[in-house]
Amino acid sequence: MEAFKQHKGLVAPVDRVNVDTDAIIPKQFLKRIERTGFGQYLFYEWRFTLDGKVKEDFSLNQNKYEGASILVSRANFGCGSSREHAPWAILDYGFKVVIAPSFADIFYNNCFKNGILPIVLSEEEVETLFQATAKQDGYALHIDLEQKIISDNAGLQIQFDLDEHRRQYLLQGLDDIALTLKYEEKIAAYEKQQPAI
Repeated sequence: MEAFKQHKGLVAPVDRVNVDTDAIIPKQFLKRIERTGFGQYLFYEWRFTLDGKVKEDFSLNQNKYEGASILVSRANFGCGSSREHAPWAILDYGFKVVIAPSFADIFYNNCFKNGILPIVLSEEEVETLFQATAKQDGYALHIDLEQKIISDNAGLQIQFDLDEHRRQYLLQGLDDIALTLKYEEKIAAYEKQQPAI
């Protein structure tokens, strides 16, 4: 997994509460066995009509948010089923950071396992970001995970909290497998001591 220390990117809003994982990646697209290729189906039923036409009014279909890598949404983002395909779709689409007032626990944990930084801010702070995104085309944020600071070019600075273990995993680019492999020598030594069956 790629180490995450700092990121600067365009912000895209999804102004909805209780965004569930079936909205993030609808069930009919869960047939792939790889982690890639899901980005094209992100928010599919919000982005497209039943006959596959683009819904122009949905934020991610608007040209000004093309190439966005920071997603801002409302409370309880990632609720619903525990499918890990949801963060896969978000990452594959190009988002590295998701900011919301709260996240569903399983989705939140799955973000860290896939190199996505989920940031919890207050409702007021999130509203500030929504307002800035609406007023300014090309609104971008700089995320500094080392200092735990969000900033923009207009002088905004927001400090955010994050569990130190999770912060270190992202800073070092460690997923569950990489964490286990840090103890590879000890695991191998233990296995050698076990009697053959």
